[in-house]
Amino acid sequence: MSSATDSGTLPGMNSASPARPPKRIKARFIGPLALTLSFILCVFAVAIYGIEKRIRDRDLVERSAGVVKLFAQKLDKDTNKMMATLRAMMVDEAMEEAFRRGDRGALALQGGELFRGLSTAHKITHLYFIRPDLVSLYRFHSPEVFGDEIRRVTLQEARENQKPAHGLELGPMGTLTLRLVAPWRQGGELLGYLEIGEEIEHLLDEIRDALGIDLLVLVDKHYLTPEQWQRGLELMHRRGDWARFDHHAVLAQTAEQLPAALDEGLLQGLLAGAADEIRDQGRSIHLASVPITDAGGRHLGDLVVMRDITALESTFQWSIGAVILISLLAGAGVLGIFYLALERVERDYRRQHDLEHQLLRLDSEHRRILQLEKLSAVGTMVGGIAHQLNNPLVGVVNLAQLAEREADDPARTRELLREIRSAGEDCRDFVKRMLGFSKVSCFESKPTPMAELIEDTVLLFRQAERRHLPVEVKLPEEPAVLTVDPVLMRHALFNLLVNAAQSTAEGEGEGAIVISLARETDKERNRPGWTLAVEDHGRGMPPEVMEKVFVPFFTTRSDGTGLGLPVVLHVALLHDGQVTVASEPGHGTRFAMWLPDPA
Repeated sequence: MSSATDSGTLPGMNSASPARPPKRIKARFIGPLALTLSFILCVFAVAIYGIEKRIRDRDLVERSAGVVKLFAQKLDKDTNKMMATLRAMMVDEAMEEAFRRGDRGALALQGGELFRGLSTAHKITHLYFIRPDLVSLYRFHSPEVFGDEIRRVTLQEARENQKPAHGLELGPMGTLTLRLVAPWRQGGELLGYLEIGEEIEHLLDEIRDALGIDLLVLVDKHYLTPEQWQRGLELMHRRGDWARFDHHAVLAQTAEQLPAALDEGLLQGLLAGAADEIRDQGRSIHLASVPITDAGGRHLGDLVVMRDITALESTFQWSIGAVILISLLAGAGVLGIFYLALERVERDYRRQHDLEHQLLRLDSEHRRILQLEKLSAVGTMVGGIAHQLNNPLVGVVNLAQLAEREADDPARTRELLREIRSAGEDCRDFVKRMLGFSKVSCFESKPTPMAELIEDTVLLFRQAERRHLPVEVKLPEEPAVLTVDPVLMRHALFNLLVNAAQSTAEGEGEGAIVISLARETDKERNRPGWTLAVEDHGRGMPPEVMEKVFVPFFTTRSDGTGLGLPVVLHVALLHDGQVTVASEPGHGTRFAMWLPDPA
């Protein structure tokens, strides 16, 4: 060792050097820690703000989609209501006769009270009687206007299909109206058309109350003229604003006053599909827009959705303020704890050299223990190799002795030599497996006929077992081909056979050692597979022995190594299988290795 080590200090550290002043050490650590905590807090605040903004944007998108859906539902509902009204009018004989004769006075008398009731109760604003040639006969909301030809999309569609047609339409005076037109036929004769409609302002109020938002209806100015727009305002007694925006007129709104920040530039961004947030008179307002199309599929304008998020934003700001305050207190606590910890570190400087001496001694002891563990691992590996090679080598010796006795029979000798060669190749392959045992995930599995594997293993066992215990093999009718490592599988089966033979003492047990292969589903994993079982009729095992049979180096025999059954379990686990054991003292033992079906 170096002189530094001999003196009890680590290399590069002088035991006589003075300790650094505590304040410099604290400043060196406290400053960066405070900056790190501040950075984390800032990142946290920015992340929370971003998440909150995304949540608000998503909520506005969902509310905009809700506006579209609710608007369509209300249009459908009012359309059905208006259809029911027209059907009721078509069964009125007096109204039918007046319409047939073109008697405007009779129509006014028959339908006037009905129209006033519909206007009051159901917000109906339009009711027309139209002749078959599409010339207006009577307008209940404007009786003085008649005799003009009507060319609206809904009327044209009803005329072409002779079926009711409905949809939104923009009138020449800037009225956005839900219209329903139905042909009136009687006895195959077309009397004309009935048209009923309602302006959509009252629907906006219902949607506002249902979703808690304000709405603004804008129409494209190129569909209107300022004169017609102004006339419509006076005739229909409605609110509107032609001059606020360059290209759109304000048709209707649910808010008493529009935000001052909602100007042409902001509107163009909304119409392009972007959501925005503005502040107006201390309020925070979130805005988005959805398009409005008429019955002919034209883009008439847009519906601007305005949501007041002042309360939501105030709640969020209070929450984030509370979180930041708590985080600051937590950070201050962490800094305080760290400061105290540094105080302890500075006090521990005097004990540092003693600890270094102890660590050096521990390091030397640790290296000695590692060396002993390496030697122990080598001994364990040698014991395992010896155990696994001993069984097939016994067979090789016995086969060689038989070959000597059968030297006069060349065919028999060649057969025995093949068996010797096969056993030798197994030993060679097993040595290769043991050399690569630390990389067991690379074992060589391949489709293997299990009947041949079992037959070869039983033949080797009969040659190696001196008592020649009978072995009975039970195989399924269907050929079983499993994806396994045949070398490891033969070793595992051979170990089970040897274990069964060792469990059957001289004169004990009745019947043969039974090897069975059968289909069986793993109930725990619900996977199909096969069970390879070896059953003996020996002395069995008590429960305390059964609990330890798979523990390496545990054995009840004076000449055993305790590695046979652990090797069997290891082989099963390599194949994604498992091993179970059932035994009863005096009634034999059954080991079952379950293997999964080929993938």
